[in-house]
Amino acid sequence: MKMMRRARVLFCLFLAFETGLASARAESSAPPAAEQAAQKKRLNLDSRPLPLGGALQSPAAWQAYKARFVTDQGRVIDTGNNFISHSEGQGYAMLLAVAANDRPVFDRVWNWTRANLMVRDDSLIAWRWEPGQRPAVSDINNATDGDILVAWALAEASEAWGDASYRVAARRIATELARKLILFRTKLGAILLPARSGFHADDRQDGPVVNLSYYVFPAFARFDLVAPEFDWAGLTQTGLDLLDATRATPQTPPADWIALKDSKVRPADGFPAVFSYNAVRVPLYMAWAGLGETEQYAPFVAWAARARGALPVIDVTNGRDVGVFGETGIAAIAALVSCVAEGGKLPADFVTSRANENYYPATLHMLALVAVQMRYASCLRR
Repeated sequence: MKMMRRARVLFCLFLAFETGLASARAESSAPPAAEQAAQKKRLNLDSRPLPLGGALQSPAAWQAYKARFVTDQGRVIDTGNNFISHSEGQGYAMLLAVAANDRPVFDRVWNWTRANLMVRDDSLIAWRWEPGQRPAVSDINNATDGDILVAWALAEASEAWGDASYRVAARRIATELARKLILFRTKLGAILLPARSGFHADDRQDGPVVNLSYYVFPAFARFDLVAPEFDWAGLTQTGLDLLDATRATPQTPPADWIALKDSKVRPADGFPAVFSYNAVRVPLYMAWAGLGETEQYAPFVAWAARARGALPVIDVTNGRDVGVFGETGIAAIAALVSCVAEGGKLPADFVTSRANENYYPATLHMLALVAVQMRYASCLRR
């Protein structure tokens, strides 16, 4: 009997030891609570660098867009800004033409751009052209986002249509902007200057100054096609890191213009400290590239939820609404954010162009449509 009792005791002790050991193993293999929370926040996005050619599956929207904003000569008209043309608009139209598989319009826009805006003594593009002015190029400075958009469009056109001349032109522009407009080795990472002149630390007391909407993430993912020697992935990471650094609260969106003096991130001097017509493109580019985490989309989700008939312009210093975006095309970005960050379905009229929209909101609507059709088709299903 003593032997049996002793055996039972030993068996119970063995079971207790094994149970405790299994529990310890489970605890040691389980991630910490903070890590578990981070995993729950992670969005399951597809960030593969996808080709643009033929991605736009809404021919009626493209026909309406080019009829309103692209002249027979290939000049893209900014109808909300005294009918000027600029490198940004030329680049956007070239991108949309590749997405619509419309090579004749692409060539028209590219040829006008070369003839009228590529007038500097380098391969960068003068940013502004004014009708009725002589000279029509009223500012020889470049706008870095315009250079990026044109180079990206040329790279996509080369792949889509097998024309090496597009690739050569894309490489020339991408190489020039990498050498002259990106500060690769800074404490904050790769800093993208908004232009060749006016934003460097040598130009401004609060410099360098950046504009996060110039970090065109889907373009960087494709620049390896034409200029693989540069660290485009590092540039992307810096853009996301700077976005994180602007969030004073979980719902603080970035300002349009940001000063980085002494590696500190704050709204730039001389610009309104607002989330407005520039920074509204940041979530568009994140979504289009398939990038970002829940916390990075959170300010834009909160922005979209605050709409009361029109989306607000926000003072980033206090979080207050200080204006509204005047036209509805920008609401396409809010809908895209809801789709990406929350799985929301897009409005039934998301694919329909609006005849009364000016160039900029109409363009953002078209770009959001391309992003959805490339990566988030499930958000269009009713």
